[in-house]
Amino acid sequence: MGIKDTAETWETLSTRRPFQGAKTAVDSDEVRMPDGSVARRDYQVHPGSVCVLALDAEGRVLVINQYRHPVRRRLWELPAGLLDVPGENPLHAAQRELYEEAHVKAGDWRVLADFYASPGGSDEAVRIFLARDVSDADGERYEDASSEEADMRVEWVERSALVRGVLAGELGNPALVTGVLALTAALAGDGLDALRPAEAPWPARPYEA
Repeated sequence: MGIKDTAETWETLSTRRPFQGAKTAVDSDEVRMPDGSVARRDYQVHPGSVCVLALDAEGRVLVINQYRHPVRRRLWELPAGLLDVPGENPLHAAQRELYEEAHVKAGDWRVLADFYASPGGSDEAVRIFLARDVSDADGERYEDASSEEADMRVEWVERSALVRGVLAGELGNPALVTGVLALTAALAGDGLDALRPAEAPWPARPYEA
């Protein structure tokens, strides 16, 4: 029997938006439960995100280190960013983020994994791309001194070291955890060339190719 997530919508009786931020919002829905009762569900409304697991010829993964205020920690992460433009092609967004955060380009792109960051409290959908055939990007390095990226470190790290860090509880960024373990599973399975193409459909965030 195949196991996969399926689309389903329970009746929403009303929706309020008590908070609207610059990039995200909070919605409060009154939802009809299967037994007929009504329950309130508060959740973050999020445009979606893309992440890039860049893998070099030596099997190292490009990771960045930056401060994340909500959890009061510096986290090792994959290059990532928001889907700022509705309907934006996620591949184009991923290529932009890899250039802006690490000044790197890649010749081969595939979809590594799709997941929901916190489906009990947010509708944020995340797509992780695998980028290979990597090299330094052309032109001047992108700099935005007004953002958290100004304080960001960039490193190439052995995949095995990242796996150990995940299993030891020392690395906790969800996209890094998902991406590194998905990469390890793909290498142990059908191989990286069997991954989905870079512009594979993404029902959680439909887009035009």
